[in-house]
Amino acid sequence: MSEETTAAGRAFQVDLRGVVDLLARHLYSGPRVYVRELLQNGVDAITARRAHDEGAPGSVRLRPGDDGSLEVTDTGIGLTPAQAEELLATVGRSSKRDLDLGLGREEFLGQFGIGLLSAFMVADQIELVSRSAVDEQAPPVRWVGYSDGRYDLSVLPHDADVAVGSTVRLRPRRDAEHWLGADMVVALAQEFGALLPVEVSVEVPLPDGSGTAWRRVSEPVLPWRGEYADEAARDAALTAYCERTLGFTPLAHLDLDVPLAGLSGVAFVLPTAVPPGAASRHRVYLKRMLLGAHVDDLLPEWAFFVRCVVDTTVLRPTASREQLYTDDALLATQEVLAGQVRAWAVATLSSSSAVSRKVVATHHLALRSLALVDDEVLDLVAQVLPFETTDGASTLADVRGEEGEVLFTSRVEDFRRVAPVARAHGMTVVNGGYVYDSELLARLARRPGWRARELSAGDIAQVLTPLEPHRELEVLDQLRAAQAVVQPLDCELVARSFEPQHVPAVLLQDRDGEYAREVRQVVAADDDLWGGVLSGLAGDAPAPARRLVVNDANPTVRRLFAADPADPVLAAGVRSLYVTAVLLAGEPLRAREAALMNDAMSVLLEAGLAGEQVRDETQEDV
Repeated sequence: MSEETTAAGRAFQVDLRGVVDLLARHLYSGPRVYVRELLQNGVDAITARRAHDEGAPGSVRLRPGDDGSLEVTDTGIGLTPAQAEELLATVGRSSKRDLDLGLGREEFLGQFGIGLLSAFMVADQIELVSRSAVDEQAPPVRWVGYSDGRYDLSVLPHDADVAVGSTVRLRPRRDAEHWLGADMVVALAQEFGALLPVEVSVEVPLPDGSGTAWRRVSEPVLPWRGEYADEAARDAALTAYCERTLGFTPLAHLDLDVPLAGLSGVAFVLPTAVPPGAASRHRVYLKRMLLGAHVDDLLPEWAFFVRCVVDTTVLRPTASREQLYTDDALLATQEVLAGQVRAWAVATLSSSSAVSRKVVATHHLALRSLALVDDEVLDLVAQVLPFETTDGASTLADVRGEEGEVLFTSRVEDFRRVAPVARAHGMTVVNGGYVYDSELLARLARRPGWRARELSAGDIAQVLTPLEPHRELEVLDQLRAAQAVVQPLDCELVARSFEPQHVPAVLLQDRDGEYAREVRQVVAADDDLWGGVLSGLAGDAPAPARRLVVNDANPTVRRLFAADPADPVLAAGVRSLYVTAVLLAGEPLRAREAALMNDAMSVLLEAGLAGEQVRDETQEDV
């Protein structure tokens, strides 16, 4: 056996400590990615070897040692001494080896030098032993790198017991031993390499303690590309895969396929509703290596009801290889994927299956969101999704069919104000105050064949019966006194008779009046030039922002109008009606309304207590 030829004590052509600090603190999300980088190196080596020999074995094996070390062996192309010198002495530079093998960088998952050095995040020492599969005359090589920036490169005897391929051995850094433990290595290898096209195995101890066994963590075929007995078997397999990988049982799934991006995968429909605008993060593989489990922006915001698992061979990763790089290819892919999810949503809405009902019940918000940007989905949403109305839950199509048009409020408070009266008078009003609904209804109003508009105070006024002339004359003084009470509140008081009788008053919002009030406030605070312009917009006599409609059919209101106009009880009663109407509309009591209620309560209590005293004195006299 010939003697070893050694080149020892050479220095890297970079500041190794600076590189490792850059990797750990600024490039990668954490030390856990060292397993991914080592797997990438192994898969790249196998890819290169198979370019020369299609039948070459392909496996990467990880063996945690009893001493806390980790050994990673691949059956790849290996290195000659010259290649080792080039690759391991200068990191981050494209290699002549790629040209020698006839492969471009796009064939590989990672960058060999950077990938190997990432192991310094968890190790003090990295040893690489390798034998070339291409050059049979080349001896094996041994390289040892140290965290202080030194490395040793040794050429081993040709007949040394070194198999074709490469073996990387890591000696753990103090305080990083747990990263090389058996359980951690299994978890990380399974997370990053579960879909790799080569065999990835980890040596684990047997449960009975009698020895160890190799546990394969990779699947030979992509789950959505596998062959199954029938569609039911495929559905069951994909459901099990989703449960195992994403942690939930999907309501449904849809296949994704973008050939130009070399992308395929599955979108799984979430079984529970998520808040609108919630981050939609997906599991993305690059050449079957996990790129990231939380990749953003693969789908548009409206598609927040699905989670995707996809594999791509064309899209580019960012420097950290944990997100996708935004370029024209990604933008085009996003558009195609959005179209596929949209087509599935349209087909689902159009059917009457159990899956359709579950999806609609769970993800109606997502479907409403999609309807804001898609006219076809908008028409389907109007046909199948329920909306709150004064007649109960109903579809917009049913409301249009029965009423001829769709009247809606854009705020929940407005709906609550008018709902009792509209319901009693047979008027159907849609509550458009929930998320997306007002925008959806406004968009629907612009669609041909639809008559939809926002409810106005005049619509309600049409169903409120004016007082008879003699009755209006009878309470004219009381109405004037009541108007004086609410006028400082920028409110107009009118008396009508309407159903239901138990509702004493309704507070209507006048949008034009509200706008005019805001303009007046700006005019009062602005300079002369803009104040003059805005005052012209506001008009000379803008309507009040609110209208308090008191119900003359209500017994309490009739008793109140029987009071003397100068009696403080009348003013207190009107204030009480105003606050009651605010509460019926579902609005919170502001400080002003709370003060009005307190003042009204004081007056009414004093009047009640005084009446009790008079009655007591009368009874004593009797």
